Amino acid sequence: MMDEAATAFHEGERRAQALADVAAPSSAFIRPYMTEQHRTFFASLPYVVLGALSPDGWPAATIATGLPGFLSSPDDTVLRLAWYPMVGDPAVEAIAPGRPFAVLGIEFPTRRRNRANGVILSSDADSIQVCVRQSFGNCPKYIRIRESRPVHRIPGNVERLVTLDEEARDLITSATTFFVASYAPSGAHGGMDVSHRGGPAGSVHVEGDVLTVPDYSGNRYFNTFGNFLENPRAGLLFINFKNGDLLHLTGEATVSWSNGGRSFDVRIREVIRRRAALPLDWTEGPEITAVSPGLNA
Repeated sequence: MMDEAATAFHEGERRAQALADVAAPSSAFIRPYMTEQHRTFFASLPYVVLGALSPDGWPAATIATGLPGFLSSPDDTVLRLAWYPMVGDPAVEAIAPGRPFAVLGIEFPTRRRNRANGVILSSDADSIQVCVRQSFGNCPKYIRIRESRPVHRIPGNVERLVTLDEEARDLITSATTFFVASYAPSGAHGGMDVSHRGGPAGSVHVEGDVLTVPDYSGNRYFNTFGNFLENPRAGLLFINFKNGDLLHLTGEATVSWSNGGRSFDVRIREVIRRRAALPLDWTEGPEITAVSPGLNA
């Protein structure tokens, strides 16, 4: 077996690469620090997607917003987020020193995205500081172009559901963008991850309380699939880009492999809907209409 110290991929990711019958990608671009380019990119963003792990072991995906500069890096291994989750955000219970944490910087107008995964160094009512253990970029495939602008919204009710209602199903099955948080507990390169998933509207199927998500060709890192092989728990975030509602889901994940393409299922255990929680208004570009079977970064 390959020495884990010689690669930035953990055992689950390497197993996923082998199951997919693809050559292991180079891990040279997965660094234990942020490059100057990545630090500048993070500092320019007005929003960022986050992944955190609750005390009972469930991943949570959420989104933070602020003026450009609310993300900063005092050095190349520390990322400071001048933000703290609101009451009702499933990330609230997961924010504490020593907890795993993941950051996905995504710029919809340019389709650029960079990741930073690590652990929380400190947190208070105004900010979160993260020690970065992995930093890397991703390809722009399947990111739908969007332009955002700040808008004043008064956050509404936080709704906790025992099952998906019709409104939630409509949002999920029409989504061209959503995010998935996952966690690998073992190995030198395990930890928290949060990833973008994209595709044509209707690509996510819902049957009862089970979501089926197809996988599309990308950078072959298999971060999400590899984490699910190590720990079959998922945290999902769907955004209503029209009214600012956020839909947070957690559930048990199952990975499927076939010659016709890979996919993963999530059996939903918890549904949280936060009304008008995202203070951004969006103008959308062309919809994604064609994809290739394989891996969606």
